[in-house]
Amino acid sequence: MQDVIDISWWQLLLFSSLLILPIGINHHFKLGLAREASISIARMAVQLFLVGLYLEYLFKLDSVWINLLWLSIMIVVGASSIIEKAKLPRKLLLLPIATGLSITCIPIVLFICFYIIKPMPLFGAQYLIPIAGMLLGNSLSSNIVALQNLFGAFETQKSEYEAAIALGASPTYASAPFVRNAMQKAMSPIMASMATTGLVTLPGMMTGQILGGASPMIAIKYQLMIMLAIFIMMSTSLALALNLSLKVALTKEGRVKAKIKNNT
Repeated sequence: MQDVIDISWWQLLLFSSLLILPIGINHHFKLGLAREASISIARMAVQLFLVGLYLEYLFKLDSVWINLLWLSIMIVVGASSIIEKAKLPRKLLLLPIATGLSITCIPIVLFICFYIIKPMPLFGAQYLIPIAGMLLGNSLSSNIVALQNLFGAFETQKSEYEAAIALGASPTYASAPFVRNAMQKAMSPIMASMATTGLVTLPGMMTGQILGGASPMIAIKYQLMIMLAIFIMMSTSLALALNLSLKVALTKEGRVKAKIKNNT
């Protein structure tokens, strides 16, 4: 196996020139995404550079308390990003979304560290931070899709919801079909991904381990573990996030306090 091959900054800059393709597509189809895409790419580059510098320091320091604090920051930032992209009120929903992510992510990460990988130290940044990052990162898009579908349904299917409330149904019972539909739509991508993993796709963790010089069989075991963890995380975080969000977003009478913000 080869050692990890470094990429120079000039090579990375050269590859970045291919961004002209999505820019051209955006212009041709008048998607109106140029500004948002530019900001997202710039934020990604700056954040990755700063996190790279920080993680080098974090890996050397390897303090359990700093690692757990960093995990907490990841959860809060992730929850904030979900609400921002779903265009929902941050003040109302930040706590339930962050709670849903925390209750799911932390036990899974601890289980992996204590009983599966068993790194030394147990809460070493080398394993704790990347595993938590993969779990949270893969849960962001599913939570955004679920929340948009859930609260969008209160507007598009308002008459059905209000009719159920008028007939005496509780807000929880009346909104149950919306929750079910939102979870089904949010879970569809991960189901398709799992069904094609290995034949159509080589996921990130497996690819990274192989590029880092690990045996393909070791990489496969890690990938199986992380895919199962992502599926468990996604399923439970969606269920918790949606139900906790409804508890704060619905009044006893069934009035919806959270609405998707209109860009216009």
